Order: sequence, then C-alpha cells, then structure tokens
Amino acid sequence: MSWTVLGDILGATILFAVPLLLVAVGGMYSERSGIINLALEGIMIIGALAGTLMINALSTFNENRQNVGTLLMNVGKAMTPEEMEKFSAIGFNRDYLAGAAANMQRPMSPQAVVLIALACAAAAGVIFSLLLAFASINLKADQTIGGTALNLLAPALSIVITWAVQGQGKSNIIIPPWIRLNAAAFGIQQQQNLVQNLVFKNLFITTPIAIILFAAAVILLYKTRFGLRMRSCGEHPQAADSVGINVYKMRYAGVMISGFLAGVGGLAFAFAAGGAFSSTVAGYGFLALAVMIFGNWKPFNILGASLFFALFMVFGSYAGSLSFIPKIPLNGVDTYFWPALPYIVTMVLLILTSKKSRAPKAEGIPYDKSTR
Repeated sequence: MSWTVLGDILGATILFAVPLLLVAVGGMYSERSGIINLALEGIMIIGALAGTLMINALSTFNENRQNVGTLLMNVGKAMTPEEMEKFSAIGFNRDYLAGAAANMQRPMSPQAVVLIALACAAAAGVIFSLLLAFASINLKADQTIGGTALNLLAPALSIVITWAVQGQGKSNIIIPPWIRLNAAAFGIQQQQNLVQNLVFKNLFITTPIAIILFAAAVILLYKTRFGLRMRSCGEHPQAADSVGINVYKMRYAGVMISGFLAGVGGLAFAFAAGGAFSSTVAGYGFLALAVMIFGNWKPFNILGASLFFALFMVFGSYAGSLSFIPKIPLNGVDTYFWPALPYIVTMVLLILTSKKSRAPKAEGIPYDKSTR
C-alpha cells in the first residue's frame, strides 16, 4: 500500500468520524441529563435538509447578485453623456455604477456560505429536538417511542419540504463542490503525497469546527457548574432537585445541545457522502448511538470509538479499490459484505461490551417531583 493511498484512507476516516463524533457527543449530553435520544437519526436528517437548502439558496442569491452586477456595468457603459449628466444630478455617476457593479459581481465567500448553512442546520436540529423534549419532559411520554416517531417523521417531512422547494419528484438537493477546502485555498501547490491527501483531499470546514465543538463539550460537561448539574440530573434527579436545581430546565438544555450537535453532524454527513442529499443519512444516527454506548457516555472514549467505526466505514467504501483487503470467493458477496461490515462490527462489539456499559442511572425515567 502506497503512502498516497494511506493518506486517502486516513483522510476519509477523519471525514466520516466527524459526523459520528458530533452526533454521539450530542446524544451523550441528552442521556447525561436523563433523556434517551433515539431521534438522533431524524435530527441529522432535518439538520442536513436545512443546511443543504440554505447552501443552494445562497448559491442562487450569489448568481442573481452577479447577474445584477453585470447588468449595472452594461447600463453604465451604454449611457450617453446626457443621460449620465442627469443621473449625476442625483448623486449617481459612471464611477459609482462601476463600483456598485464590481461589488455585486464579487461572490460571497464559499466558507461564509458553509458557516451560515451550519448555523441553519444547528437551529433546525434544536427546533426538531424540542419535540422530543416536550413529549418526554412535559408530557412524560415514553422516550423510546417518542424518538422512534421522530425518526419516522423526519425523512417524510424532508421529502415533502424538498419537493415543495425544488418541485415534484426532485428529491436530491445538490451539494456544490466549491464548499470543500483544498490546498489552493491556503496558497499551497496541489501535490499527491501523504500529507496533502490526509489534510486536503477530504477537508471541509466542519472538521476544525468539530474539534472546537468537541473541546467545548468536554469543558462544559466536566469543568463547569452547568455540566455538574446536568450530570446530577441524569444520575439522581430527586437529589438534584432537593438542592435547588431545576431538573426540567437541565433536561431541556441537554436535549437542545443534543439537537444542536446532531443538526451540525447531519450536514457534516451530507458533506462526507458528497454529491447530493437525498433525505437520508444511511443509519448514521443509529451508528452514533452505538458509538456513544461503546464509548460508555464519556467524550474521549466516544472520540476513539468514532475513529474506530469510521475506519470500518472507509474499508466498506474503498473495499473494491484496496488490494490488501481479501476478496471473498463467493460470487457477489463482496458487493454487500464490505459495505455492511461497519454495522456487523457494531453489533458484535455491543454484544461483547454491553455488560460493562454504565448508562446514567435515571436516563429514560420521566421525572416526577412527587416521588421525592
């Protein structure tokens, strides 16, 4: 295996680990507060939907803005001196029109577009997660059933919204290639080597953002009063309430943080999948739940589990082009076995490690003050 191929594999592993990490940490926050969030899959879909629609809307806005700029420039060139003199009387002149046209022809920065899309994905994730929070906290509904219902609702709602925006039957939302960060964006000459393949071949702005969000999540959970209160609500809400902690508010906060991270993770998955978003995240929300459980609800364990599972995802995706992966002699088995491998590994590991998992004691149990 060449160094270039190794760089490809490692870069792709990081790319696929980012959405797993974000969503699993989001699920950890919800469950640490005492709410089981099975709706991570649905929240990812809604976040990806909002983010990709915003990218396309801003792309259209950029194109229209550039067209208006071109029109202004042509109008300025076509004006006769007499017409320009009339416009100059109200403060317009040829230089003003040329400057306005030049500004409108300058497109919005691609990464600014991605940041706005990420903000929309996060907001959509928070709003959608509030449905689970309201049902679980206020209505004291079964959290497993509530999360399952939202997972069923999300893809159907996504298709309806996509058709409403793009037209009947147009289910794919195209993701433009210019959102990717490449070596040229940093003034580096593009080369095929280990470092550049590792860093730039699969680099999106979601990768550094995921690192920042992960660090912030660790600090928030373990180094702040807020994190201590949230963890206490997931372990013993009656004791937390007895010292003045509002259990309902802390659980709402946990679910909303979960929605925020899962929404961003949904858009990060859409970038990793590439090409277009089709109202699905291919079971990544459930895989993130497995990562969270395998990571024992601890951030750094979740980070390692995300990289581990992402590596198997890459092997499943690259199996046909990697010479060191053995071929299965049975006809057609390779086509299905290697893509299914990450999910097979997930089931096997959960079976082997489930007895050692220690979930928050009060997760899934609706809080009732009268039981103190």
